[in-house]
Amino acid sequence: MTVSAEFMKEITKCQRHLHSFILSMVWNPVEADDVLQETNLVLWEKAAEFDGSRLFLPWAMRFAQWQTLAWLKRHRRQQQRFVFDDDLAKLLADEAAADEPAFEARRHALASCMQKLNPEHRELIARRYEPDASVNAMAVAGGTTAKAVSDKLRRIRHSLLECINKTLAEEALP
Repeated sequence: MTVSAEFMKEITKCQRHLHSFILSMVWNPVEADDVLQETNLVLWEKAAEFDGSRLFLPWAMRFAQWQTLAWLKRHRRQQQRFVFDDDLAKLLADEAAADEPAFEARRHALASCMQKLNPEHRELIARRYEPDASVNAMAVAGGTTAKAVSDKLRRIRHSLLECINKTLAEEALP
């Protein structure tokens, strides 16, 4: 099977979005990884059916929804926690797919705002979101308290949020 470079670009670009959507339904990162792998296999199998005139993410989200529902059904007996019914899962998928332009705009604004941070703040944010990172470990490494690190992160995040909102508002102006 031959897959176009455009298809490869699109499937790669939407991985984080698909994973977030799946994770919101299965609540376990390892299980979400498994469902994402199953979804990717189906997407590759269905690559020839994709109509390039449509948006890729909504199309891919449908497969993620179906794969997640199938996974939930297989694991429903083992789970003692709340699981979404099919109607709610469809509603979530529809909303997530419809919001792709806003998601992309916010992602670009965040990237731009991260570059505007001073290097120390950018480094602190990057370290916080590394796998297995914790505020306590960062405090020990920095010779400070966890509260001080948390307060600093909160101020940086607030600054980023203000920058993102300002950037989006400026882009909305004609």
